[in-house]
Amino acid sequence: MTTPRTPTGVPTHLTQGRPGTTTPGGIGESTLRPDGILKVTGEFAYASDMWHEDMLWGHTLRSPHAHAEIRSIDTAEALATPGVHAVLTYDDLPTAVRHYGLEIQDTPVLAHGRVRHHGEPVALVAADHPETARRAAAKIRVDYRELPVVTDEASATAPGAPLLHEGRADHHAGHVPHPNIVHRQPIVRGDVGEAARRADVVVRGEYHFGMQDQAFLGPESGLAVPAEDGGVDLYIATQWLHSDLRQIAPVLGLPEEKIRMTLSGVGGAFGGREDLSMQIHGCLLALRTGKPVKIVYNRFESFFGHVHRHPARLWYEHGATRDGKLTHLRARIVLDGGAYASSSPAVVGNAASLGAGPYVVDHVEIETLALYTNNPPCGAMRGFGAVQACFAYEAQMDKLAAALGMDPVELRRLNAMEQGAVMPTGQVVDSPAPVAELLRRVKARPLPPERQWESSEGADVRHLPGGLSNTSHGEGVVRGIGYAVGIKNVGFSEGFDDYSTARVRLESIAGEAVATVHTAMAEVGQGGVTVHAQIARTELGVTQVTINPADTRVGSAGSTSASRQTYMTGGAVKHVCGLVRERVLDLGRVKFGTYHPAWAHAELLLEDGKVVTDSGEVLASLADVLGDESVEIEDEWRHRPTEPFHRRTGQGKGHVQYSFAAHRAVVEVDTELGLVKVVELACAQDVGKALNPLSVQGQIQGGSTQGLGIAVMEEILVDPVTAKVRNPSFTDYLIPTILDTPTIPLDILELADAHAPYGLRGIGEAPTLSSTPAILAAIRAATGRALDRTPVRPEHLVD
Repeated sequence: MTTPRTPTGVPTHLTQGRPGTTTPGGIGESTLRPDGILKVTGEFAYASDMWHEDMLWGHTLRSPHAHAEIRSIDTAEALATPGVHAVLTYDDLPTAVRHYGLEIQDTPVLAHGRVRHHGEPVALVAADHPETARRAAAKIRVDYRELPVVTDEASATAPGAPLLHEGRADHHAGHVPHPNIVHRQPIVRGDVGEAARRADVVVRGEYHFGMQDQAFLGPESGLAVPAEDGGVDLYIATQWLHSDLRQIAPVLGLPEEKIRMTLSGVGGAFGGREDLSMQIHGCLLALRTGKPVKIVYNRFESFFGHVHRHPARLWYEHGATRDGKLTHLRARIVLDGGAYASSSPAVVGNAASLGAGPYVVDHVEIETLALYTNNPPCGAMRGFGAVQACFAYEAQMDKLAAALGMDPVELRRLNAMEQGAVMPTGQVVDSPAPVAELLRRVKARPLPPERQWESSEGADVRHLPGGLSNTSHGEGVVRGIGYAVGIKNVGFSEGFDDYSTARVRLESIAGEAVATVHTAMAEVGQGGVTVHAQIARTELGVTQVTINPADTRVGSAGSTSASRQTYMTGGAVKHVCGLVRERVLDLGRVKFGTYHPAWAHAELLLEDGKVVTDSGEVLASLADVLGDESVEIEDEWRHRPTEPFHRRTGQGKGHVQYSFAAHRAVVEVDTELGLVKVVELACAQDVGKALNPLSVQGQIQGGSTQGLGIAVMEEILVDPVTAKVRNPSFTDYLIPTILDTPTIPLDILELADAHAPYGLRGIGEAPTLSSTPAILAAIRAATGRALDRTPVRPEHLVD
């Protein structure tokens, strides 16, 4: 048996304040969310709740075909409908800029000439009632000529394949082997051929990963209000206000300062709000009609209104010596990006650079690419390319362990990376990487009792596969246990100038020092509004903190994605609070420096509304120091720089930080009906520093549950012949409810990353990675079936 290793890393610590004397409500406490009760009681105002007295309603006409030529559009009948104020098509766009996109501007504001996916926006209607707008849109006559569809790699790269974007001029176009490949990233390190010859055991596998929807609770919605200066005010549920602004302004032909954006209540995101949905459409209709225009997608439309997770095919080959040490890895990952690029290039970079998992492998060849097809556009979703790769390399670890006759956890621990390890990209992991320890912890946890649904009175069907549908009383139910571990990058990578901005004001109100924090961070449910107040309390020693609404009157906070906001905007708030603190201490030195030598010689802190020395002596109250003055500072903050991966070798310091999580899944399977019950999903994760332990717990349990959905139920079904979505509703697209959610015991490590604010580590995505393969491994263990796709359906479990 392998001896457990002690995790590396330095203890977490505060940089302001002294242990035991910090201001109440600071970091490390589980302070409650300011919007929590409002959301639970239904009083929180989401974007779909916005209202304006004389507003119109917008509606989008969408393509019924996945690929078709548009020969003509007749809007006369729609325009003549009473109550209709405007009908817009591509020809009505106000400038020559008619496409947008996060990285590649290939997405038309409205389709022109042809449509490239089912549900693509073709025309817009504004009317005085939502039903009037919908009926008028139905009167728009579009003459389509259907075209052959491209649905997979074979049809996309076949000789004579229809080109989805002829004449590409983006920065990836000259480096891909076919115009229907958005981006391709190889990772090459060591001598795989020579290493393969030294392998005693080689295992290979092909895996299929389905397409998922973010399934956020609040649908896309926004309100655009025309302004007297010719500009527009846009209230919108989004993930990145300034990114939206940069894409909207050129299309409208307005300077950015004339488009004032304010974040409205967001009901979840998970990546689905990174791309524009109706932002430009709402503004166009408002500017055309001169009236406020509100657009709310219904659930059916929402499936077409945002990008989804990339489905993938993954080929993997691992070799190992007889004692279980990995010799080499070959892999090929093909991601389906759908009709438009969205964030496919970055997803490719993640899947490639993290494709070997949290393991030490010196000899690696990985090829990753994303395709243009006529399937729905795919982009950001929690896990962002690392999820697909984790599913495959973890299945391979189990397959390799079986071939070697080893315990699958011991095989993983034997090859686990630790601090100082070298990634396949050549980047050294320079912060704690407790992979082996995380695995040890989930394995050491006591197992839930066997057949806990059974008692002397019979079976409690609520806890059996099939639940209250009463499909079984325990006959044919077997148990399985599976393990998995994953690695995810934190923050934006590959040389992106990733920064965030914060503005902090400190003033005295009614004799009490009060801080105000203003950022453009999108609060999408991750808890930033809570953590920012905690940081301000810790850094400025005040109790009262006001968080201003997020808008574009302050500099960009970057996206609420990539597990980056606590790190980045939290880091920006900490940084600016430090500047404010120094300014306040300077004020104090001027006012009171002559009264006490400590003002000049001691280390001074702000605690509980006072200026104190590091020995705890009180020098003055903050209110007295401030008097009638206020201190307000806005500044940007950046993490350590990264660099692009080399186009041919994939080498480079591409990531700023890594996060790790491990899961043990316990499942019970009804082998007669193919039904699965996840009994327990234990997780161990290193979070660096838990700024708000309750929020950390919620993030990990939520991410784990999302991984459960990927494993056993969630998949957008796209017809392989017509490329049309078959299940665009929550009737047919299934997501886990509380009845499907198992007990999720947690083991949280706090091993500080010395390069991050407070030592914290982004946490939101890592648990989504390893929960899915752990559940698949448990189902394989229960059934003996070699399951190579996700989600697992009943027909995969019965003959």
